[in-house]
Amino acid sequence: MESIQPILDEAERAIAQAASLGDLQAVETHYLGRKGVVGQLLRQLGTLPPEQRPQFGQQVNAAREHLERLFAERRAALEQAELAQRIEAERLDITLPGAPLRPARLHPLTLTMQRVKRALTGLGFEFVDGYDLERFDYNFGALNYPDDHPAMDEQNSFHIAPGYLLRTQTTSIQGRVFEQLQRGERRLPIRIAIIGRCYRYENVDATHSHTFHQVDAFMVDEGVSMAHLKGVLTQFAQLMFGAEVRVRFRPDYFPFVEPGVDFAISWKGGWLELGGAGLIHPNILERYGIDTERYSGFAFGLGIERIPMLQYGVDDLRLFLENDLRFLEQFPLL
Repeated sequence: MESIQPILDEAERAIAQAASLGDLQAVETHYLGRKGVVGQLLRQLGTLPPEQRPQFGQQVNAAREHLERLFAERRAALEQAELAQRIEAERLDITLPGAPLRPARLHPLTLTMQRVKRALTGLGFEFVDGYDLERFDYNFGALNYPDDHPAMDEQNSFHIAPGYLLRTQTTSIQGRVFEQLQRGERRLPIRIAIIGRCYRYENVDATHSHTFHQVDAFMVDEGVSMAHLKGVLTQFAQLMFGAEVRVRFRPDYFPFVEPGVDFAISWKGGWLELGGAGLIHPNILERYGIDTERYSGFAFGLGIERIPMLQYGVDDLRLFLENDLRFLEQFPLL
């Protein structure tokens, strides 16, 4: 029976010389693997005389346990060394100045909508949310549209399902608010505003888009007149464009107001139209049980994109939606 001590000494040297966990794994496989050196020694038991087998088997098992302990100790040491090396390699000196971050900016349409909200909130209007996917009744029927009105042609709208379309105007919120009055969830007087996306079937060019943004506002109270409407719009225009701005009304037609006007502002020596307005049509108020002998109201709406286009001389609507940083970074942060 040969001594296994030389094999044990050789294994100990190999374990001590393993420089990495990968090297150690290779050594462990060589000695303790299924086909390793220690396993081959155990398979020699059958070739030994019966009286030598117990002693040899005990020596091999003791050697296995000894090597397993050495492998565990060496593995722990190598893991600790590799961890320390990785920590050193990834160490961050927090006293060094950090890399400068590129300042974030809000989109010019977002900036404009924030300014619109501040202006109308300051004038006493409450902002509410509506639905981009709107019922046909709220988008047209609740707004006194006749059945043959051109805007109701399906070529001007994105019809999603029977009775539903992507809203073509934020004015569609009126019917929902008046229903809240009917249910007693609100009480007169009211000043309501809404701002958000609208959608129309349009060919995209410098002045048209299938997706755009609108703000609508309306007020119902006792004795509301065109004078109140013009006073509010004048205040709003001056908050948005400057104290020297004046507002002009010209007759226009919208199914949901009577009388209706388009309103324009004095701008750089001329007049620029901003949107439509008027007194809420009595048919709409009566539909929701509002006494038109006592109450009246006004409504107005305008496109959000028009405001920065006027203020910054933008001549192409598409620039707002193309995400070109060369364009977007030109706008002030506030």
